[in-house]
This record gives sequence, C-alpha cells and structure tokens, in this order.
Amino acid sequence: MNVIPLPDIAAQATSQNLALDWVGMCGIAQPLLVDGQRVVAHADAGVSLDDASARGIHMSRLYLALEELEQLELSTYLLRRVLARFLDSHQGLSNSASLRLYGEMLLKRPALISALSGWRAYPFEILARQDRRGFHVELQLELIYSSTCPCSAALARQLIQQRFTEDFSDQPLDRERVLAWLGSTQGIVATPHSQRSNARLWVRLGTFQSIPIRRLADLAEQALGTAVQTAVKRADEQAFALANGQNLMFCEDAARRLGRSLREQDWLEGFRLRVVHSESLHAHDAVAEYAWRYET
Repeated sequence: MNVIPLPDIAAQATSQNLALDWVGMCGIAQPLLVDGQRVVAHADAGVSLDDASARGIHMSRLYLALEELEQLELSTYLLRRVLARFLDSHQGLSNSASLRLYGEMLLKRPALISALSGWRAYPFEILARQDRRGFHVELQLELIYSSTCPCSAALARQLIQQRFTEDFSDQPLDRERVLAWLGSTQGIVATPHSQRSNARLWVRLGTFQSIPIRRLADLAEQALGTAVQTAVKRADEQAFALANGQNLMFCEDAARRLGRSLREQDWLEGFRLRVVHSESLHAHDAVAEYAWRYET
C-alpha cells in the first residue's frame, strides 16, 4: 500500500520574504535540576528566522531539545549545548537562538536564634543566548528584605530624649526607675518606620559553570543583613528587631551594599540591580539602581 507523506507546511516557501528576529514557544512547562534540587519552571525557547523565504521554523525540534534539562544539573555548559541543538536543527534557517527559564526556587532558611526553619521562595529568570557575538548567560534573582528608615530612627530617638527630659527633669536618676521607664510605652514614645523591601539582581555569569541561585541569594542577604524570616519564636523576632536597628537603610544604602558586595565576586562579568523600598510613610516607593560592567 502506498503511504502518502504527511505535508510539511513549515518547509514551504513564503511569498512574504521577510526575516524575523525571533520565533518560538513561550510558557513551556519545564522541570529543572538546580543545586541538586528539583525546580518547577517554564521555558521560552526560540530562534531567529534569517531565511526570509522560509515559511516557518520547526518548533517541535526546539521542544525535544529541552529534554536534556530534565536529567542533568543546570549549568552554563548545558545551556550552551541546548542552544547548539536549537541551531543545528535549523541549519540554513537560523543564526541565533535563545532560551529563557523562569520559576521560583525554594530555599530552607533557619531562624535567627531558635531551631525553627522554613521555606522561602526566590523568583528567578535565566536567559541564555547564542548569536554572532557569542554565548551569553544572565541570571535574574528577586529577594525580599526589611529596611528601617535612618531618618525616622533619628527622629524617634529625639522624641525619646525629649520625653526622658520631661519625665526626669525634677528628680534624681535612679537606675531601677530608669530601667522601668525604658521598658514602658511612656519611655519608648516613638518608633522608626520600616517596610518590606525588594531587590532585583541581574548578573552575567561568564564562564561560571553552575547556576548560582543559592549562592547569589546568600551573598545578597548577607550584604543587607535584614532578610525576612519564616517560622520564628519571640527570641527570633527580637533578634530581627536588633538586626534592623543595626542596619538602618535608605534605598541608596541598600543599593550600595549590594553593589559593593557583587563587585567583589570574580565569577561575575557584570551586573545591574534595582532596590525598591515600599514605604510605610509615603504612598509611593523609594527606588535606587546601579550597574557595573553591564550594557543592555
């Protein structure tokens, strides 16, 4: 019996004659293995369509090339190999390829004092590209921290000094009475305002082999000193209050802390960052940005 071949419409020529910058698929469900941990992610995979007369690309070939990501530890080497498969399967059609992976990585974080711990989610994106300029990998990571306003802290201290002067103006100082006063709402008459804050980092990885999501998160949180917590006891909450008091930060301070720390890392080719303090005083945000050896 004669078998009629299935039509391949994508291989047909088009009368439009226009090359396209990028053609592919977005939102592909894609499991990853990062730092030995399974991560549920999504992928955007595509290539350029440089043959202006070609009707389309072979999207199923891109999809099948992603299978390697399920079994092997994610690395720059693996990303480069997947992009090479994209281009090898589109010889004569495409000169560049890109892959975007995005999701959330769960990291278990210990409490500051107690033996408790809990999970925190870190949204990430990985963008790999192969083009005429070569191979590039960029990691984007988002993390949340607490920031206490230095100006508000200074104003609160002044009010406390003023109340202390008023309450003890005509009496000799007694240690026990002062201690009781400091522990009362009358003594701590004002507190500085703080807010949940957000840092977004874009780092170019160069030849660094692994995808350092955990390493980058640890580095940023150590630089800031006030990472948000998961499960806590009162001792942990007190330690968190102490950390905020010892790390008073405008958005400019946070950006500089992160910038200095990242510039010391020899495994980065360059980076940019953006910090956002969602102020509790104002109805708008305070924002700072910084870039080093980073060109868009």
